[in-house]
Amino acid sequence: MTRTNLLSKIQFFALAVVANLAVVLVKAQDAAPDLKVDVDVDKGGSAMGADWMSNPLVWVIGALVLIVIIALVARGGGNKS
Repeated sequence: MTRTNLLSKIQFFALAVVANLAVVLVKAQDAAPDLKVDVDVDKGGSAMGADWMSNPLVWVIGALVLIVIIALVARGGGNKS
């Protein structure tokens, strides 16, 4: 048996194994049971308030603080003499 023939057979075997694993994975996904899970998306109040991140005032204040920090960093590189 030549070297290329052996490599060809090994490649064919590896391809067959991968194809069979793909079939097993697809069958496992297809046969998943219907669990009837009830998900409650309404979390209610949290420790810091219910919806503080969706408050526009938080975003405006955050943007202003970011602009001030960028202005201070950009201005700080000037000549101090």
